Amino acid sequence: MSNNPNISYHNCTLCARRCGVDRAAGEIGYCRMPAEVRVARAALHEWEEPIISGSRGSGTVFFAGCSLGCIYCQNREISRGGAGRTVSPCRLADIMLQLAHQGAHNINFVTPTHYAPSIIEAVTYARARGLSIPIVYNTSSYDAVETLRALRETVDIYLADFKYYRSESARLLSFAEDYCSVAIEAISEMVKQRPEPIIENGIMSGGVIVRILLLPGHLAEAKLALRHIYATFGDKVYISLMSQYTPMPGMAPPLNRRVTRAEYGELVNYAVRLGVTKAFTQSFESAADSFIPPFDYTGVL
Repeated sequence: MSNNPNISYHNCTLCARRCGVDRAAGEIGYCRMPAEVRVARAALHEWEEPIISGSRGSGTVFFAGCSLGCIYCQNREISRGGAGRTVSPCRLADIMLQLAHQGAHNINFVTPTHYAPSIIEAVTYARARGLSIPIVYNTSSYDAVETLRALRETVDIYLADFKYYRSESARLLSFAEDYCSVAIEAISEMVKQRPEPIIENGIMSGGVIVRILLLPGHLAEAKLALRHIYATFGDKVYISLMSQYTPMPGMAPPLNRRVTRAEYGELVNYAVRLGVTKAFTQSFESAADSFIPPFDYTGVL
């Protein structure tokens, strides 16, 4: 485990839930995960933003468990299910080095917050063994600021969601009424650490990307989120407008359908009217089940 005195699995407060359970002793909090790291997949991933995936792919590590728990999560098999194999920090370092050897532009940790102490330890091991590509922290932004501060020397790129502006939406869809204030504080810390995007040969090596996922029937919410992010951070961050929402079985209307072209087009046009220039958009082909990778322990075993 990490020797960082500011974050720990004991009395765990790594995420904004601040459960306070002793995961090191086997207690389970909201994320449903013990202190031992569990990974469901580690492979090259081509479907992130172009400055992350590049031409060779992002070395993506999908962790089991989640501190947010959105009702529409397309990764629910691992976020709330039982998928995932236990790996030690040394094995996680091996996985990173294997991905780098395969040509990955970066190491991309997906839903990593509840494993932050082990990630710090594993990255330290990997860098001592020659890892030189950037570390991407792919997060819901429901992070404790203390955790992010502990990651200052570990993370190069923050790939951060900004899911909601309204507290009622956050409560109904992610059981996190305080999401907006928590996420803005978290993203502020990320920007403090990485205040300017650094892009070399078309690939990001440092900075912050903020993702806004458009949900069907929630165009007004997405506009409010976009306006708030741009008003707060301006060109210090890239904004990624995402159309890839994929409805999971059992979703009630309007979450039982995909986003329409008209909805997404209106969001993109709104970004243009705001003056956003550092932005990414998606094609409608992104909203397909094939973009959800199989969590079959590729690269883990």
